[in-house]
Amino acid sequence: MDYIKSQLMQERTGQTLTPEQINQLAQDYMNYNVDQPVHLQLVDYVAGVLQGNLGQSFHFSRSVNDIIVEAAPWTLFLLTQAVILTFAIGIVLGAVMAYKEGSWFDASGTVVSMFLNSVPYFIAALLFVYILAIQMSLFPASGTVESGLEAGFNFEYIASIYYHAILPIASLVITGFGGIALGMRGNAIKEIGEEYIRVAHLRGVPGRRIAIRYVGRNAVLPLYTQFLISIGFMFGGSVVLEEIFAYQGLGYYLLEGINGRDYPLMMGIFLIITAGVVSAVLFADLTYGKIDPRVGGEGSGESY
Repeated sequence: MDYIKSQLMQERTGQTLTPEQINQLAQDYMNYNVDQPVHLQLVDYVAGVLQGNLGQSFHFSRSVNDIIVEAAPWTLFLLTQAVILTFAIGIVLGAVMAYKEGSWFDASGTVVSMFLNSVPYFIAALLFVYILAIQMSLFPASGTVESGLEAGFNFEYIASIYYHAILPIASLVITGFGGIALGMRGNAIKEIGEEYIRVAHLRGVPGRRIAIRYVGRNAVLPLYTQFLISIGFMFGGSVVLEEIFAYQGLGYYLLEGINGRDYPLMMGIFLIITAGVVSAVLFADLTYGKIDPRVGGEGSGESY
């Protein structure tokens, strides 16, 4: 822990600090006594976290809690918009591809989806920054909102937020909807071939009702878990994306903490990201049986 103490001494250049003062500062910043054995440090840190104290940031000289509260809404906004658009476009495209199976639309849609799904989101982000932001000056290359605007629920401020978020959101959506489209296509084709669909046609059920209520609903259900899990795992993907666009969310501050060896900031954001991933997976596991009643009787002897 000598590095931690040296960091604190550098921040207070010109001040004469006793070893006791340095130890106290280290404890205030790290939320545990750095001279204690590791297992006691862990106990003290966990106790502090449970009390809502994540320590102080070396790099920004601010409370980690304050940084997270300030950055989390930007990341949540960015990822929520991206996930919703990714799944909306992917589901609609996949459904149309399934109903036009074997057509030129299905073939071209499959090729485009596979290609875009293989492109890393950060490659798309770099291309967007270079072409649309730098070369064409159509969108801002960095930031979350135009500087100087007063925060508030007004058109100018909200429009500026979306204007700065267009390129980061597009980077995730364009490289992500292909996988959803292919998954939806496969699920829909499987459902179309099921016996109950043939029976519905023979009974004279309208084609629109079959497409939406039977095929569409059952084809979307397997994507429900993927939808919730993607929300959690996109937190990890936000690190590189937010650094490219200097978008000051959790990912941006996490990378700043890594570069500055800011352990309290890194640990605080790691905890938030981990909690997001675990919560999404747990919620998906607990609710999928209620969303899809076909899995409710597994192992209970029931049949459907």
